[in-house]
Amino acid sequence: MCIASSVWGEINGTVARPRILDRAELPVDTALLARFLVGKMLVRTLAEGVAGGRIVETEAYGVGDPAGHAYRGMTPRNRALFLERGHAYVYLAYGASFMLNVSSEISGVGAGVLIRAIEPTYGIGIMERNRGADRVRDLTRGPGRLSAALEINRQLDGIDLCRTGPLWLGSDGQASDEIGQSERIGITRAVDRLLRFYVRGSRFVSGPQALNR
Repeated sequence: MCIASSVWGEINGTVARPRILDRAELPVDTALLARFLVGKMLVRTLAEGVAGGRIVETEAYGVGDPAGHAYRGMTPRNRALFLERGHAYVYLAYGASFMLNVSSEISGVGAGVLIRAIEPTYGIGIMERNRGADRVRDLTRGPGRLSAALEINRQLDGIDLCRTGPLWLGSDGQASDEIGQSERIGITRAVDRLLRFYVRGSRFVSGPQALNR
């Protein structure tokens, strides 16, 4: 993969440019994909440059999950969840915050992985301006903050995250840190399932301390 140096804006030579994940690398299983994505990179290309970072927290919403948006079948709103794994599903939660999900099964089967938090790695100035905040720890800690920092909205719904574009998934070759597992956050159905994955000890992870041990 070749990305023009001008696109990388604030990135200096000490930061490795991630390669785009190939779809064949993505597990065809929602829980396995949620775990796999922890430690990978989320990259947003904007007019001002590139912003993004390392994924440190995800949640799986698998096939037949009553807490998932695909539970009652395909609709015009959720059809991106039924695309082949590796596509973006973006929805507006409570009329206030956009949430980014990655479709996670074969084409026609609805399921997805919610990206809950990243560790900001590059384009921090861009994210600070987008959020109107300058505390790095809080820029992308939680799915709503993440989407605001990276200008993720419904215009990105359905895009392929395994190819060059405005938003993509990558890897810089680094091994992921120790991954923890817990109940999911902010749901009222299937609340006891251990389908949230996170980097242990990361200060960029969201949620209560009790779930981040």
